[in-house]
Amino acid sequence: MISINIAGVLVDDQAKALAFYTEKLGFLKKTDVPMGGEDRWLTVVSPAHPDGVELLLEPDGHPAAGPFKRALVADGIPFTQFAVDDVHAEVERLKGLGVVFTQEATDLGPVVVAVLDDTCGNLIQLVTMK
Repeated sequence: MISINIAGVLVDDQAKALAFYTEKLGFLKKTDVPMGGEDRWLTVVSPAHPDGVELLLEPDGHPAAGPFKRALVADGIPFTQFAVDDVHAEVERLKGLGVVFTQEATDLGPVVVAVLDDTCGNLIQLVTMK
């Protein structure tokens, strides 16, 4: 049986990403290991599942990363998505913290979604299954 233990998001600045993902989105720092230079093996987890799947805040220094991320943002495509209990409430909470949304909470039938800018070069979709 295969399971997911780490998923990643490419970020342009790990310190800025850590601040955003912990202070705004509410994740907890799980792992922070120097990898040489300024890069770190830096992961965060959901406080609801501290021993669950880790999100790697991965440096986007590879030459392909920048064009890939810019193309996704230009087309309005989220890099990944996170589940929330109530998209509408989460959008209001995050707006109160200064988070910018590129798509307001939208009812799409079986799901409600919203898309935010993570300040690190990515669009992130929030989703609530009905």
